[in-house]
Amino acid sequence: MIVSHKHKFIFMKTMKTASSSMEIALSEVLGEDDILTPARGDLDVMRKGGGGGQNFRSDHPDVPRIPLWRKLLRRPERYYHPTVGFFEHMPAWRAKRYLGDEIWNSYYKFAFERNPWDRQVSFYRYKTRSLSKEKKPGFKAFLAKGKRAQVTNWSIYSIDDEVVLDFIGRYENIDEDFKTALKAIGLPDDMALPKANLGPKRVNRKNYQDYYDDESQKIVADWSAGEIEYMGYEF
Repeated sequence: MIVSHKHKFIFMKTMKTASSSMEIALSEVLGEDDILTPARGDLDVMRKGGGGGQNFRSDHPDVPRIPLWRKLLRRPERYYHPTVGFFEHMPAWRAKRYLGDEIWNSYYKFAFERNPWDRQVSFYRYKTRSLSKEKKPGFKAFLAKGKRAQVTNWSIYSIDDEVVLDFIGRYENIDEDFKTALKAIGLPDDMALPKANLGPKRVNRKNYQDYYDDESQKIVADWSAGEIEYMGYEF
């Protein structure tokens, strides 16, 4: 997630949409007072500075206190934990609350989305990438884990089921839609997107549709109903 006071934009980081690549590119234009949330180590080193994020801690009264057990284990903060303040896949309601209405309402806010059935397969590949063939669950078995297998971005750019950002780009049209966002915030639209957070390359990889049957299609449709209705995605 990025909040740029220098350029007056908020980039909400969604999951499995090449948002890490966009975050790396946008890190090049940030000012000293801008917010950049920490990322996984191999992604962080690709960003300008590579220092584990900047200005992401918050003294907002709604930031939860650091649990005692984290202090005792000397793990007071994790990049994904709300005790740090701002974190990478932060829901819109929390970001708005921490930033306040003046900044939230006046800055240009954008994010990216991806066909949920494609996104779910990408998440499955990512979560099982290190498992051996013997231990790797099938796609339907993975979905059967319920919330632990679910990937959804709806809360990252909506509040009370209403989209609250100015622009939602499409992963399927990423180059042109990223240019649209750059133009809106007054940045050069020739900013290159680096390759980041890629899964292992495989020869003759199946299309995402090939992972599904009618039952699994419906599971993902139910999980991602908001995204599907708003963006008009079809299987």
